[in-house]
Amino acid sequence: MSDHFTISDAGIGALLLDVAGDGAFEEARQARLLALAESFAAVDGIDDVVPGMNNLMVVFDPLAIGAEEIGRRLADGWRKSTATIGEGRSHEIAVSYGGTDLAAFAAGLDLSVEDVVERHAAAVYRVAAIGAMPGFPYLSGLDPSLATPRRAVPRQGVPKGAVIVGGGQAGIMPITAPSGWHILGHTDFVLFDPHRAAPATLRPGDTVRFTVARVEP
Repeated sequence: MSDHFTISDAGIGALLLDVAGDGAFEEARQARLLALAESFAAVDGIDDVVPGMNNLMVVFDPLAIGAEEIGRRLADGWRKSTATIGEGRSHEIAVSYGGTDLAAFAAGLDLSVEDVVERHAAAVYRVAAIGAMPGFPYLSGLDPSLATPRRAVPRQGVPKGAVIVGGGQAGIMPITAPSGWHILGHTDFVLFDPHRAAPATLRPGDTVRFTVARVEP
């Protein structure tokens, strides 16, 4: 695994560490990023630490700590980081499988609907990052046999609660919004509530298991 990285400005009081020159996702590399993010939790002058897919943004108070110091900590921390993170929380999320895409998705993979549901629900997923929209989880751990390119033309209104697959990852829609991911079912699990102290229910490093509530025709 390459240690290549770049550090760039991300506005006033923010630096972005990018560790994937080729854009590919690697589970171990993401785990290193999450471990690095945790190491910034107790640093004075840090306002926020935001792990992304293959990147990490650190937001800081320039009056309390300089960009040079943050950059040095990012560079040194990445070189020394290992693929170990604190124990995340575990979540079981009930899914009603079926609806818009499931049958066509299964046929495109030469699988039955039952095969797709079984493989999707059997996996143990890890929240690699939260992004794209408030509370949206990028979930690694999808069975490779279910990896499918995103739709060529995104839908304009994928509904809140849609359980989706795009490329080699899984996700859940926290709000109704455009998406090119394939819809395999629906859940009532609440991913985001702006009135809570911690609005996003899932956090990077958490694990997710899907359970089968029912399979709809």
